[in-house]
Amino acid sequence: MTNTIATQTNSQPYNLEEWKRGYDSQPNEYEYEITEIEGKIPVELSGTLFRNGPGLLDIAGEPIHHPFDGDGMISAFYFKDGQAYFRSRFVQTEAFVKEQDAGQILHRGVFGTQKPGGLFNNIFDLKLKNIANTGVIYWGGKLLALWEAAEPHRLDPQTLETIGIDYLDGVLSPGDAFSAHPWIDPSCKFDDGAPCLVNFRVDPGLSSKITLFEFAPDGQLLRRHAHSIPGFSFIHDFIITPDYAIFFQNPVNFNPLPFLLGMRGAGECVEFQPQKPTKVILIPRDPNNQEIKTFRVESGFVFHHANAFEQNNCIVIDSIAYQSLPQVQPNTNYKEVNFDNLDPGQLWRFKLNLEDGTVAREMLESRCCEFPTHNPSLVGREYRYLYIGAAPNDTGRNAPLQAILKLDLETGARELHSFAPSGYVSEPIFVPKPNGEEEDAGWVMTLIYDGSKHRSTLAILDGENLAGEAIALLHLKHHIPYGLHGSWCDEVFS
Repeated sequence: MTNTIATQTNSQPYNLEEWKRGYDSQPNEYEYEITEIEGKIPVELSGTLFRNGPGLLDIAGEPIHHPFDGDGMISAFYFKDGQAYFRSRFVQTEAFVKEQDAGQILHRGVFGTQKPGGLFNNIFDLKLKNIANTGVIYWGGKLLALWEAAEPHRLDPQTLETIGIDYLDGVLSPGDAFSAHPWIDPSCKFDDGAPCLVNFRVDPGLSSKITLFEFAPDGQLLRRHAHSIPGFSFIHDFIITPDYAIFFQNPVNFNPLPFLLGMRGAGECVEFQPQKPTKVILIPRDPNNQEIKTFRVESGFVFHHANAFEQNNCIVIDSIAYQSLPQVQPNTNYKEVNFDNLDPGQLWRFKLNLEDGTVAREMLESRCCEFPTHNPSLVGREYRYLYIGAAPNDTGRNAPLQAILKLDLETGARELHSFAPSGYVSEPIFVPKPNGEEEDAGWVMTLIYDGSKHRSTLAILDGENLAGEAIALLHLKHHIPYGLHGSWCDEVFS
């Protein structure tokens, strides 16, 4: 397997100084046809890839404290007839517009960004900046930029211009949160096999409230129900099966006092508690069933789930788990990281026995990995193939993600497509081939930051032969900062 991301000799498979530049701000917005292409875009590939992530890592030259506080930028790749067009736009949130007009930071960020002026200018300011920087999805005729602590923003899917905050036809009220991690059930048992979008919001506190939402393809609300669970909840992602929505309640403590006093961001007040177990909470998707099931597993921290399915009165869940959650500290630089000092994300399988309440777990992948994806037709169902961003070497230690790994969960076989040492991958997106019969018949897309050229490249890989040559490498004219989540839409907005 070869690739055209430049190589260099290094004792590590990455260059830390190159890696850091992937966090440079990208203040410019672009739109152009992509013409620098290696390989060939499949003619049958038709649709739009949307991606979201922080586009600004500073405000008028003043750096933000953590990339999760960066203003959201949507990137779109439009594919039709073997050609590709690129467009990027910042989400014009109210806070973004005001800060750009003022030329300075005006809002506190969840992960430690503070307004200038010290404690007295931040004390008791509890208004969080809606940065719309985490997820993006097209559903019910709307393109929505998502951030889990606030309402979504609606965008024009063709121009990416911001239309404004969207309350989902009255489902949400001002200030309501809506998670950045929705799942699409490809065949909902409650809707005669029609697909539906499932999402949630969490209201944390001494007792936390989780509200589930399910939406029809036309965007209409099908079901909404709320459930209280004991304890504080810091939940970023969840997963579904046909019958359940599943949440990992990570063992953390939240001390709000430093946040209230203007000393820390809210995210800096979350403390991992390794002596306590992780709770796995199963909430029935049927609103008429109020029986919540809770399981306890050995302590760990889960950001993202790969998939889950029901099997012989058991629930099987595949997730990326960390041994610990590093505390976000004030007065630190997120670019000055020692990867060896951080626990890696690793793929674990949890098997919950619904009869006796026991949990069995096994590690499926020791290699540092994150951002799992698979064929979307098998969300909540038994599946065989998983694609995931991974370190190029299986050292069992933390490292930048520089490869895409394919796991055959049936045979244990692995395929790796590496872009090391100068390429740094993002979340892969699996796009099924039209009329593809095999589960892995599809294209795997990932946006790569090329540290040697300070630009980004969209790679289209073969889902059936991941370790082979890339089908196409689409080189952009610039870089896009490291992003978070994206989605594919079969419609072409051009």
